[in-house]
Amino acid sequence: MAFEPPRRLVTALGEAAQDGDDWLEKLPGAAEQAVALRELTVERVHVPGGRSSLVILVRQADDAPAVLKLVPPRSRPESERAALAHWNGLGAVRLLDPSAADGALLLERLHRDVSVRSLPEAKALLEAAGTLRRLWVEPPTGHRFETVAERTGRQADAMRAASDGDVAPLVDAALAARDELLAGDAEVRLLHGTFRQSKVLQGDRVPWLAVGPDPVVGECAFDLARLVRDRVEDLIASPSGASITRRRVKKLAESLDVDQERLRGWTLFRAVESGVRARRVGREQDAELLLEFAGWL
Repeated sequence: MAFEPPRRLVTALGEAAQDGDDWLEKLPGAAEQAVALRELTVERVHVPGGRSSLVILVRQADDAPAVLKLVPPRSRPESERAALAHWNGLGAVRLLDPSAADGALLLERLHRDVSVRSLPEAKALLEAAGTLRRLWVEPPTGHRFETVAERTGRQADAMRAASDGDVAPLVDAALAARDELLAGDAEVRLLHGTFRQSKVLQGDRVPWLAVGPDPVVGECAFDLARLVRDRVEDLIASPSGASITRRRVKKLAESLDVDQERLRGWTLFRAVESGVRARRVGREQDAELLLEFAGWL
């Protein structure tokens, strides 16, 4: 069959991926090879799919359902593979081909159209936080995962380069928060890296499992920070959005035994970084929401 990448993926890679065009050109052939190597039967390409990978619903040789995921090199598929192998299905989708070396990932099939985001907000936050807690384990010995300091260092450089008059005060505050957070010793845990409600899907062996990690090693507050701003559009639309945000920081910090001020600081940094990046690629509406949210912190 033809492995046509969904429009959503093409658009997203066109915005941000340095190697996106080349990868997209090679994608149909890479998908055919990955399917043949694993002796899979293809059902269909998942649509609309994600913004960073091609997801194909497949059947294994024993007719068991699975998902084949192809990711561009810039999204570090081998890092995702290593994290999923280390979690081994605890809190995260199970990797079914841990020894494969072609860059594709064969994963257990989850209910991809049902995430915790479909739940009422309070319940969604509770279930998402519980899933995230299970992922926070010691990284494997001799790991090669990126650290929080390394990742945010690259991001900080990009933020400085894109800072201008109206956003400069927020960028300065975010960079100062990062410097302070990295100044002392911090815990070392394997983190999901890009955790949010839409990254937690309904499963069969357990109710909820995380997918799509961009793993990083560092302190738990960094991982939790992205969850704080989930449904940011609803927060901005609410007349009490600022106070709801502050309560959310407090509640999530207490429920997961994370220092509240460290969570606030990483939430500020990650919101400003995402807002500045959104402006850089022309997503002005997203940028406005994120930067207004950051101003509440």
